[in-house]
Amino acid sequence: MNSTTLSSLKLFAKRLLIVVLFYQLCRFAFYIYNYSFFTDALDYKVILGGLHFDLSVIGYVNLLFALLHLIPGQFQQNPIYQKFLLYSFFVVNALVLSLNFIDFEYFKFIGRRSSFGMITASGMENEIWGLLQSFVVDYWQIPLLMGVFAALLGFALSRIPYRNVNSRFSWGGVGICFLAVSVLFLCGRGGFQKKPLRIVDASKYSQIGNTALILNTPFTVLKTIGKKETLDDVHFFDEQEANRIYNPIQEFHYAESNKKNVVLLILESYGRENIQRGLTPFLDSLIQKSYFFENGFANGKLSIDAVPSTISSIPSLMNNSYISSSYSVNKVYALPEILKDHGYQTAFFHGAFNGSQNFDQYASVAGFDRYYGKDEYTGPESFDGKWGVFDEDFLQFFARELDQFKAPFFATLFTISSHAPFTIPEKYKNKFPKGTTPIHESVAYTDHALKQFFKTAATMPWYKETIFVITSDHTSSFGEEPEYKNNVGKFRIPILFFAPGDESLVGVSEKNFQQIDILPSLMDYLQLNTKIITYGKSYRSDKDFIVNYLDNVYNFEQGDFYLAFDGKKSLGLFNWKKDPLLKNNLMKTHPEQLKQMETFIKAYIQSFNKRVRENQLTLHK
Repeated sequence: MNSTTLSSLKLFAKRLLIVVLFYQLCRFAFYIYNYSFFTDALDYKVILGGLHFDLSVIGYVNLLFALLHLIPGQFQQNPIYQKFLLYSFFVVNALVLSLNFIDFEYFKFIGRRSSFGMITASGMENEIWGLLQSFVVDYWQIPLLMGVFAALLGFALSRIPYRNVNSRFSWGGVGICFLAVSVLFLCGRGGFQKKPLRIVDASKYSQIGNTALILNTPFTVLKTIGKKETLDDVHFFDEQEANRIYNPIQEFHYAESNKKNVVLLILESYGRENIQRGLTPFLDSLIQKSYFFENGFANGKLSIDAVPSTISSIPSLMNNSYISSSYSVNKVYALPEILKDHGYQTAFFHGAFNGSQNFDQYASVAGFDRYYGKDEYTGPESFDGKWGVFDEDFLQFFARELDQFKAPFFATLFTISSHAPFTIPEKYKNKFPKGTTPIHESVAYTDHALKQFFKTAATMPWYKETIFVITSDHTSSFGEEPEYKNNVGKFRIPILFFAPGDESLVGVSEKNFQQIDILPSLMDYLQLNTKIITYGKSYRSDKDFIVNYLDNVYNFEQGDFYLAFDGKKSLGLFNWKKDPLLKNNLMKTHPEQLKQMETFIKAYIQSFNKRVRENQLTLHK
């Protein structure tokens, strides 16, 4: 290697090392910012694993810069060219590195690193600018930190002398350039292994729920650009054996029906950690008059996970939400279509901009007769200035519209006000408890809005002939107790059935109950003769399981036990009721429990993947 080639290589290597250092500093900052959400310290395994994923991104991003730095020739001595290399290297790497800062706050909501679809706000185009402005104001420290990192990166790169690069053409220099590009490409794919480095590989380096520390957001974004996630075609058992272990086909037979109206209320971010804390006096009082599921669980971490879970009994068992996946147009036999077949009128209400989160599209696929968004709202001016109509006024609009419906009817409403930026009407500022986190005041406001809705609804003739199902879409990001920060607690939500005309439907169930159980439970309560495919179970069933998915881990609760399964092997078994912090792994001491639960979750995954892949989620054509 001649000295001219060596000077170019040293310059490029020094710049890369600085970028590597800043990725690690960014990981430390992410860890400190979200310290309370991680169960383990930032140990050497996390650092080495993180370096593996950092080098992958840095390798791919800087392939072109390797060529620009190392192709030998007199042009390398041109000061204008060298300035261009410095500035372009800085801009590109600073922008890619800055993607990490998106997840400093967003991670609290979704529990994992963002994908390309998340950062491009697919389905949120109308709301994104208003929400972005609020984000910059409310979380000003994040853009400030991003600016500081960019400035420090620029300063560090500028301290490396580049004016003494003196390169001329040589075949040896071409060889060095080819070798450097090859090394970067190898770093990009993650090594010599058969398959390039994948998001799921982060689980090798960390405990359950901590893979966000290993990954970096640029990696997860790059890995998901332009990709529609496909479910693996798994074969743990032959089909007959899989159906014996778990069969999603359920049939309901009754001599006569109980055709009450059905109103499904999905409350934004009303995690279990936010109720019965003095913030929700009305909902707390309603629980006393309802059939309440003490151990209620969401089937996803995003609002767009909740809709197919509650409406179609389809859990979110992918890294992409079902609504935004290539499977979203699969034929389903969901609540609106089932109930329409039994004479119901159906409608979906969401106070945000029409098109928000693709709810209107999924409402159409699911079979709702009508969709009511911000465009259809009539009533007093009530725009929150960001993305929709305040809950109180939209719920009153909802009640008025229901009063025009012909019974029996089925209507779903999704609230919006307890969503970031947690805006409430000016007239209610300082009238509700502030609580200890940003969401609490808006949770209290929505509770007030619910109270006013039920006050209005109670005066209407359809009220006592209705069953109200109330659930949250997902937990919030602000659970203060540690048990709400692991892979069990992150999904705990309130779910209740309230039937003002049915005094028998009152009590507390300790059985595990999830959003996908709502559909079969309504079939049972309404006593409708039907045959369906559902991955849930009725509230009257003797089954007691929950399945959800987060960051490449299947979370499976059965009775008191929780199993973490990565799709191939078990990662941990815990008694989540006795050990809510999941400290005591029982895999070695409870082999029979482990085997039984592992067998069930394998059959469940096999059935789900097959039916979703092959568009077999309904028996009705």
